[in-house]
Amino acid sequence: MRYEVDFLVVGSGIAGLSFALKVAPYGKVCILTKGDAAEGSTRYAQGGIAAVMYDSDSFDKHIHDTLVAGDGICDREVVEMTIREAPDRIRELVQYGVNFDREGGGDRFDLHREGGHSEFRILHHKDNTGEEIERGLLEAARRHPNIDIKERQFAIDIITQHHLGQRVTKHTPGIECYGVYALDCDTNRIDTYLAKVTLLATGGMGNVYSTTTTPVISTGDGVAMVHRARGVLSDLEFMQFHPTSLYNPAEKPAFLITEAMRGAGAVLKDRNGKEFMQKYDERLSLAPRDIVARAIDNEMKLSGKDYLYLDARGIGKKHLIEGFPTIYAKCLSIGIDITRDMIPIRPAAHYQCGGIKVDRNGESSIKHLYAAGECSCTGLHGGNRLASNSLLEAVVYAHNAAMSAIETVGDIPFKSEVPDWNAEGMVLNEEMVLITQTKHELQEIMWNYVGIVRSDLRLQRAFDRLNLIFRETEDLYNRSVLTEPLSELRNLIACSYLIIKMARARRENVGLHYSLDLIEKKV
Repeated sequence: MRYEVDFLVVGSGIAGLSFALKVAPYGKVCILTKGDAAEGSTRYAQGGIAAVMYDSDSFDKHIHDTLVAGDGICDREVVEMTIREAPDRIRELVQYGVNFDREGGGDRFDLHREGGHSEFRILHHKDNTGEEIERGLLEAARRHPNIDIKERQFAIDIITQHHLGQRVTKHTPGIECYGVYALDCDTNRIDTYLAKVTLLATGGMGNVYSTTTTPVISTGDGVAMVHRARGVLSDLEFMQFHPTSLYNPAEKPAFLITEAMRGAGAVLKDRNGKEFMQKYDERLSLAPRDIVARAIDNEMKLSGKDYLYLDARGIGKKHLIEGFPTIYAKCLSIGIDITRDMIPIRPAAHYQCGGIKVDRNGESSIKHLYAAGECSCTGLHGGNRLASNSLLEAVVYAHNAAMSAIETVGDIPFKSEVPDWNAEGMVLNEEMVLITQTKHELQEIMWNYVGIVRSDLRLQRAFDRLNLIFRETEDLYNRSVLTEPLSELRNLIACSYLIIKMARARRENVGLHYSLDLIEKKV
């Protein structure tokens, strides 16, 4: 099947939906999502979205907190732009139907505080903010007559000059995007989607690791597609590990214990019930995530244990049940009453700070291809994302991308000469064990060698083992009918390679990149 749309959006989280709603009055919009439309990283965001809303806070304070968390390598102009735009984007979310908690049911927003923030500035909806944002935006998108949402459609590759028979390398000037090839996950048919403008809002790559808070669909698809299309990528060595995921080994993804709980007074403790963060940072349990995650990792290694504790009992029973109902119910379901018991926690891969390099308008190095949300690299996060800046970045860059796309879409023709996908001679591979075992092996390699703490030796071993996995998988790909599991595996391998490559190139300990061989070179 062949389709032509003015605006093609890959992903249905906060970035993709925000963009779609803004461009919809100017042309036909198609949203492709490889799972259900509501499934994705946005709905799992518990804490909230950071913005300066009242005079008790200031843009300068939020800017300072972001720069400090980013360990000195944020793009300051991007930080200032994003934070100053925040109040307008929040008001738009409310207009779309998103409900944030308010003080006493009045007009003033109820604000949380999280690690690295000097003020209470986190807008939230109890402890399921992302789910509420997803609900509001998705309902608005489904009501719009110009937006077509197609579920279980897995974008395979970006269409460029390469598919017209031209040789394309990373040095090729003027690479253009003409749309994507997408796998219909129900029929295994690969369709051609031609578009004037394409936005990638494909989320993160947390599933390169064995323990992650990200949904199973977070397999780095957008980054891998841009990598194959020879686009520019940046800062993928900065993978953020959330310090506090619920220790429940039988469950994947790992359940997140929001940082807002520490902002409300919960305290990290070791297996003996003693506080330990004073050994690592004067901000204690509210230090930035990179510091807290490394501290927990070190304490676990020293004790030889698989988890530590978060003690939320001091918050008070009423506040815990009413302010964190999702966490309370989840823990209770596995026999933990957080009003009486400490919560077993450990770090988990959570958020990629790098990705597809974009300009202030969200446009990538490939013409007519935009990226927003976690798959992008804007310069906002630097070496370490400040808590709750991710949803903010997504909605700000979705807005900027939409404004840019609206201006240019009328001058862009469809590339009708693009051929359909050719699967001639391929056979259906029925040995799923080849894929599932390789995926498991890859995730263990990345967790053990390219995790919270790295070294030159660990990175070299990961690279060597990954090279073998890559060759085996490409051989399978070259003779098999394409399926979703095989496509995801290829994307995970590509993302793992990029993380290792950029980690080896980074010769200083900064932000989330921490190597035992570079301790004395900390900037």
